[in-house]
Amino acid sequence: MSPSDGKITRVAFQGEPGAFSEAAAIQLLGDRITTVPCPTFDAAFRAIGEGTADALLVPVENSLAGSVVRVYDLLLESALGIVAETILPIEHHVIGCPGSSLDDIRSVASHPMALAQCEKFFLAHPNLKRVPAEDTAGSVRDVLYRGDISAAGIAGRRAATHYGGVILAESIQDNPENFTRFVLLVSVTRDDSGESADSPRFASPTVRELMTELRVRKMEQFESGSLLKMSVALRLAHKPGALLAALEPFARHSINLMKIESRPIHGTPWVYQFFLDLLAETPAQLQASLEEVRRATNFLRILGLYPVAKQDSLQK
Repeated sequence: MSPSDGKITRVAFQGEPGAFSEAAAIQLLGDRITTVPCPTFDAAFRAIGEGTADALLVPVENSLAGSVVRVYDLLLESALGIVAETILPIEHHVIGCPGSSLDDIRSVASHPMALAQCEKFFLAHPNLKRVPAEDTAGSVRDVLYRGDISAAGIAGRRAATHYGGVILAESIQDNPENFTRFVLLVSVTRDDSGESADSPRFASPTVRELMTELRVRKMEQFESGSLLKMSVALRLAHKPGALLAALEPFARHSINLMKIESRPIHGTPWVYQFFLDLLAETPAQLQASLEEVRRATNFLRILGLYPVAKQDSLQK
């Protein structure tokens, strides 16, 4: 495809080229997409509205560190909807300049979370100084730009390939069960009631092309018996039993509550918003339960309806 035919999908992500988020976007959509790096989550969420991207791929939770709370806040503030998810194994590698070796290294830079997830490596190499950086791939970029053989970064394999670095130590993460779940967001329009559990309609030809491809994947999952996942946000009345009243319909309609998390509502001290991930066999199950939940809540918003990530996403 060529940029002039309008068929290349541009996917924004937070971080530098070579980041885990970029790897997740390619894992989900293939290598024909054009990835659009953004310095912050706020900038990434603006990318679609500013016309620099057609979709956005962001992390929502890590199996060790938990939820990415800034993403949840920005998702609720935006007009974007979740249309797909993917799960990426997180493998941290020490990456240095060509010609360097692990014995040459005196300092290792990376995002603070990545540094914290490699504690055993640093205990085994107490002479190495840890240097916090803005992101994993950016730490490798800076090391390669300086050409300093006494410095290295911690990032994924994609960063080593992108910047021409050398992997000096492989898979140094403490816990092998380290995964990050990413979701794909696009601009959506909903019906006037906002209550439909059907797939949302999409705003631009480029996004419609993307969704055609995702619907094919979804149908394959339906045929193999996979479940649907729905993400919702809700607010409760301040009265006894409010949370029970909001959750009980899901159990009655045989919907599996996979995750529930509360977040403070900005500007309203001590009032909280709940984010839920639900699993069901059909949209009809979700629709029936949501009609009941809506009557028990002050606010309910469907954040997305999408197929559950295939388990082969977890294979390294």
